[in-house]
Amino acid sequence: MLGKSLSVFGCLSLLTKRFLTAGSVFLSTSNRCSSVPQEMTSVKLLSQKEAQGIDEELFSEYAYSVDQLMELAGHSCAVAFTKAYSKESLGRNEGAVLVVCGPGNNGGDGLVCARHLRLFGYNPTVFYPKRTNKQLYLNLTKQCQKMDIPFLSFLPSEPQLVANAYNVIIDALFGFSFKGPVRPEFASVIETMMKSQLPIFSIDVPSGWDVEKGDPSGIQPEVLVSLTAPKICAKFFAGKHHFLGGRFVPPELAAKYDLNLPPYPGTEPILELPLHKVKEDCPT
Repeated sequence: MLGKSLSVFGCLSLLTKRFLTAGSVFLSTSNRCSSVPQEMTSVKLLSQKEAQGIDEELFSEYAYSVDQLMELAGHSCAVAFTKAYSKESLGRNEGAVLVVCGPGNNGGDGLVCARHLRLFGYNPTVFYPKRTNKQLYLNLTKQCQKMDIPFLSFLPSEPQLVANAYNVIIDALFGFSFKGPVRPEFASVIETMMKSQLPIFSIDVPSGWDVEKGDPSGIQPEVLVSLTAPKICAKFFAGKHHFLGGRFVPPELAAKYDLNLPPYPGTEPILELPLHKVKEDCPT
């Protein structure tokens, strides 16, 4: 955690003034309770609608392309992975990592992440159960295959087989556009991921979570990488490391949505955020 924590009970208003000190940050949304770091400033938690609006403006007003943002996001996730899990700490099968990709942009982020992890010296394998014929995803798949990243044709139904083969699962199934319930073909994948009891590294939103309400019975990742800005469900994250990634938000857009993003250190594409707990009896 960055900075020292001071427990303060009671819900906080967004009107409370907080100051940026030594690069520390504090996640903020209205009407919630928390353990409040004394020296932290607020970073806005995005609703699903706000996250979609920012994405749309990046494309329409700022002329970003989907593949450009995907490359930046996936690279950020790979760098965050190296911060959370050194190659030396992953002893099973030469640093084997399972990257589980969904059919949308979150899955594309996962494919980019897998490619960069290979370049960083890790040993990723991709499970990509529902592929698309869109050229962007065909290109991302080919790039991984050309780097000798294996693709599983199926995920073993026995979770112990997954646990024996890999060190960590990267969860890139669903992102902030997800609306439940999870379809059966993906529900079984999520169930196997959870039952494997391997550490899970979730990209942007833990798969299957409501973007604003979370899911206490769903995936509970050890690491979360929030892209652009954390989503409201990030306040329910109870893992070990929470990173902010995607160092591409134009200052004017950040100001429009009052994101209050912290300064990234040096040339890093990621920033580790302080861990944050929510009292169960607090309104959400």
